[in-house]
Amino acid sequence: MSTEIRDCIPPDRNPRKPSFTLPSGAVDTHVHVFEDKYALSPARGYNPPESTLDDLKHLHAALGIDRVVFTQPSPYGVDNSAIMDGAAALNAETPDRARMVVAVTMDVTQDELAAMDEAGARGVRLNTDNKGGMPMEFGEIPELAARIGEFGWHIEFLFPGKDIIELMPVFRSIQIPISIGHFAYQPAAAGIQAPGFLSLLELMKEGNTWIKISGANRVSETDLPPYDDVEPMARALIDAAPDRVMWGTDWPHPNKYEVNPNDGDLADAFADWVGDDAMRRKIMVDTPAAFYRF
Repeated sequence: MSTEIRDCIPPDRNPRKPSFTLPSGAVDTHVHVFEDKYALSPARGYNPPESTLDDLKHLHAALGIDRVVFTQPSPYGVDNSAIMDGAAALNAETPDRARMVVAVTMDVTQDELAAMDEAGARGVRLNTDNKGGMPMEFGEIPELAARIGEFGWHIEFLFPGKDIIELMPVFRSIQIPISIGHFAYQPAAAGIQAPGFLSLLELMKEGNTWIKISGANRVSETDLPPYDDVEPMARALIDAAPDRVMWGTDWPHPNKYEVNPNDGDLADAFADWVGDDAMRRKIMVDTPAAFYRF
């Protein structure tokens, strides 16, 4: 088995303006930043592309995005410095512009959690899809939920799509809200009647799960647009739980090695899936603003 840590390709550095106007107050619920000044974890599974806070600001200016949620990426392990510094810088420029989903071990203290909450953290990420992204055992999740529940936080999951059925008892046992990224990695080619996607719909209907319809390029049969095969999944999720669907770019699209999309195309794909202005606002503005407490 290879232990090589591969170099990711960079994002498209020239994001184009979407063909529609994003609603005022739009939230990008899933981004990372990678800067050389932050040390990478030796337990990482990939080398991310240099993608700075200035790059992110350029992206959001091009797309018309006002607010952002930094999600802790696996190459930094539980060192949240990059996203905490990024959020602090944006919030210093514009109050309440940024929030975070961090990674921690069970050694974290309540005082440390309180300080992160004050800085804008709103949840903990558990990522079993990327090496270095799962800093605890599944048996520790109930204690984690109890501890972060004091702050009104949630748990965000990312996992290989094939694992969803096995993980359903874990999800159903959690007493605080959970979110799942990137369509729960359900492959669009399998269709909306696939057992994994039907399980996701069941979870969404039960009322304690929020989904990010992000990463269309990761679940589509092709890496590049138009992502028509993703549309049925997006619409089924919105029909199942219209108040618990959110959107994000997944910029800078790490752990990709051949091609990355232009983020303007990803925004336009969302507009194709969601034609109603009121629903666009709900998904891009109202739901994430409430969930992350902007």
